[in-house]
Amino acid sequence: MEDLNAMLEPGQMVRHPVQTDWGIGQVQSNIGGKVTVMFQHAGKVVIDSRHVALFPVYG
Repeated sequence: MEDLNAMLEPGQMVRHPVQTDWGIGQVQSNIGGKVTVMFQHAGKVVIDSRHVALFPVYG
């Protein structure tokens, strides 16, 4: 299956498409289809890029 977050880099800000209450998160790492994100209200979460496409946040 395709890596839906392949373009995300550390430092980039993102939102989870379903868990909107987690707030904005900052990408910590993106290795082998696993994206580690530090969210405002959920803390550190590891996302499987084969199943969830995170939304980049700009500005």
